[in-house]
Amino acid sequence: MTSWQPLTARSCGLFLIVSLAACSFVEDPVSKAMKKMTPYRAEVVQGNFVSKEQLQALRPGMSRKQVREILGTPLIASLFHANRWDYAFTIKRQGTAPQQRKLSVFFKDDVFERAEAEELPSESEFAEKLTTNRAENIKVPVLKASEQDLEKFRKASPAPAAVEPAADASGPVKNYPPLEPKAP
Repeated sequence: MTSWQPLTARSCGLFLIVSLAACSFVEDPVSKAMKKMTPYRAEVVQGNFVSKEQLQALRPGMSRKQVREILGTPLIASLFHANRWDYAFTIKRQGTAPQQRKLSVFFKDDVFERAEAEELPSESEFAEKLTTNRAENIKVPVLKASEQDLEKFRKASPAPAAVEPAADASGPVKNYPPLEPKAP
């Protein structure tokens, strides 16, 4: 009885190895679908967007409060640079190129003196850049039917039933069951 036990153990081990090796040749539909899908990436917006129109509204001699009303709260207002406010804006959206803008506002004796900025887009240019690449990625099929296709559809669909005119202008009378049971 002892002579066939090692043979059985070897054959079981060989069967297990062959079974596991066969699994690598089976194509898993879930993993195949996962290769085609791209993960969702959250939209990241940081800072305040400052437009060209907002920058043009600033005038030398404005108070800090007036500047804050036009541009919003600065992203960086350092104690070490009390006469400078920094506005930074970044946005990363899936399907569009990331955008980054920087603006520094300088004060002298708590009065607006000047601003330094990269080229700022107008509000309409900014909105256009947000949607430009997304529209290109979406492929809409051309929906066009020829007269022959329309004629096939007309022949295949039944004619609409004639609608009877209502007896009076208020419409047909509808009888609904009472909401509460009748009292005995």
